[in-house]
Amino acid sequence: MTFRADDSSLETDRSLIETHLRELTKIPRPCHSDELEAARGYVTRLLEDYGWEVRRHDFDVLNDVGELNLGENLHGTNLVATRHGKFDPQRPRLCVGAHLDSRPDTPGADDNASAVAAMLEIARLLPATWPGDAPLELELVAFDLEENGMLGGREHARLSKESDVDLRGMVSLEMLGYCDHTPGSQSLPRILRGLYPDTGNFIAIIGNQNSTSLIEQFGAGMKSVNELPVETLQVPDNGNDLQATRLSDHSPFWDAGFPALMITDTSFMRNPHYHMPSDTIETLDLSFLQLVTEASMMAVRHLVARGLELSD
Repeated sequence: MTFRADDSSLETDRSLIETHLRELTKIPRPCHSDELEAARGYVTRLLEDYGWEVRRHDFDVLNDVGELNLGENLHGTNLVATRHGKFDPQRPRLCVGAHLDSRPDTPGADDNASAVAAMLEIARLLPATWPGDAPLELELVAFDLEENGMLGGREHARLSKESDVDLRGMVSLEMLGYCDHTPGSQSLPRILRGLYPDTGNFIAIIGNQNSTSLIEQFGAGMKSVNELPVETLQVPDNGNDLQATRLSDHSPFWDAGFPALMITDTSFMRNPHYHMPSDTIETLDLSFLQLVTEASMMAVRHLVARGLELSD
């Protein structure tokens, strides 16, 4: 494919994306499992190889919101990566994350190995062209316990708030690899019908009432990849009237008052394999995933290089 960046070192590698997917989807990765810990090891090794310092943040939480393990005390581990030896915690920052866990009965290729693979490509590509005077720092987070009610995202949002982090925006990569070019393949909530395409071949950027600048600037970066259809949606009241827009680790950041986005292929509104054993790499469109990865990388690079002012 033709790459539009001004530096060939930013070209995404489809074979690496596929390698990450195959490694992560060998077996389901539910909370507390050895398989999830093995996935953490894989992600940590790669991030460190790419020049990032990885910190494990362990936490215990009562699951008071999720469908799985509701009412149980759960132990989680978020992986938080920053540029090795170069991260300034006092500077404004952007957080980009993807949840690493899956449901117990699915290998979770789209949900959410596709997004973890994209995040790993972002981690590999950005350090080589990092601008010396970049106004934003970047942290990458592999979240735990998303399938238990976005508990890993809630923990990181809590820490960011309590630590008074100047967090200019958070981006949750959530299911990026399913595409269907058949007309009628995209379902939509009733209130959105007629406003968005009914063909499931676009990527969606979803933000809340506090995320105007983040939607506009991240969207500008993604839309620089001309072959990828990009749609945006801004919801009021933290998405409480459209619950499907809250189903990822961005929503705790909305609730904490931070601008945040979900980048998604729209999940169950398009992908019939959602939360099923059939959510395998064979069901994904790797060309589409590579485009989304490239667009996400370009958008992150755009924000890091230019900065982001908070919306009014």
